[in-house]
Amino acid sequence: MTRILIAGGGTGGHVFPGLAIAEALLQHGVADEVAFVGTEHGIEARIIPQAGYKIHFLKGRGFVGKSAFQKLKAGALFAYSLIQARALVKRLRPRLVIGVGGYASVSLVAAAHFNGIPTMVHEQNAVPGLANRILGKLVDVVAATYQESLAAFPQGKIVLSGNPVRKAMLHCDERSARSAFQLSPDRFTIFVFGGSAGAHRINLAVAEALPLLADLRDSIQFIHQTGEADHRVVDSAYRSAAMPAVVVPFVYRMAEAYALADLVLCRAGATTLAEITAIGKPVILVPYPHAAGNHQVLNARKLEDMGAARVILDHELSGERVAESFRTLYLDETLRSNMRKAATAFARVDAADRIVQLAQSLMRKG
Repeated sequence: MTRILIAGGGTGGHVFPGLAIAEALLQHGVADEVAFVGTEHGIEARIIPQAGYKIHFLKGRGFVGKSAFQKLKAGALFAYSLIQARALVKRLRPRLVIGVGGYASVSLVAAAHFNGIPTMVHEQNAVPGLANRILGKLVDVVAATYQESLAAFPQGKIVLSGNPVRKAMLHCDERSARSAFQLSPDRFTIFVFGGSAGAHRINLAVAEALPLLADLRDSIQFIHQTGEADHRVVDSAYRSAAMPAVVVPFVYRMAEAYALADLVLCRAGATTLAEITAIGKPVILVPYPHAAGNHQVLNARKLEDMGAARVILDHELSGERVAESFRTLYLDETLRSNMRKAATAFARVDAADRIVQLAQSLMRKG
């Protein structure tokens, strides 16, 4: 059996490109089985099984932004995860290991490398994370999304691939989308989300914006992913404003939510932008201000400069600003059309196929 392991996680920005890669590897017949490796407390623990893939768990905690004691604990867990990873590699005997970022990828990709198994990593962001900067020195190939990240890796092993998007995002049936969310087919639909755990600042600003949009109550509706912490408060805000909405802690059917959306408001993570541009949706971006190297602001400004997005910086976020942006884009179909065209011009819908080609090449050499 030809088995490939995909390692990493922690956030949707790492997990969803991994799922897109897995899907493409199986569709092209490159692997008989694709399995994932992550941690029990990352988003991968619930997303991967729901997508129908096996997942194996390693111990691990992040280092970045932790106290000295927490870093010592994370170091001990990492040493133990290396032992786990080595045993997993010997038991499963993968033909290839792919890291998609996050600390969960480091021990497995390293173990595969030192056991002579071909390895690669995929970097989603313009500013690479710590895990991929470390692994870039070990792996055979680095597949990068942005030109700006190239300087962080050894030259000679980098390929610009783009950020892969799951096929379901590109070919979602509108009828199934309607049944998933039970929303009116005649209303303008705004999809709000702040990442896999939600975004408190976005949640508050949208809640404050709702009373300012009362005159549009019969014309617009919302899908809002809040995260667990803010779900009750945000749901109450929609009810108080009598605004039609589906308000949930987490949207598992992202393809359907995107398909229904006439406008999106979200953070500016690389995976989110890959999805938004692939399906050509007008978007208001609120970059996460504490992202490494300020990469979300860089991501967002790039799309804004192309006319594919509007940007509200986190410190500028308010109910008034959000309501004004929603109203402007609702009323101006020409502006939305131009944003859609600019977004699709930026998209790299063949990214997964490019990564599959790299995988095939590595497996032949290996």
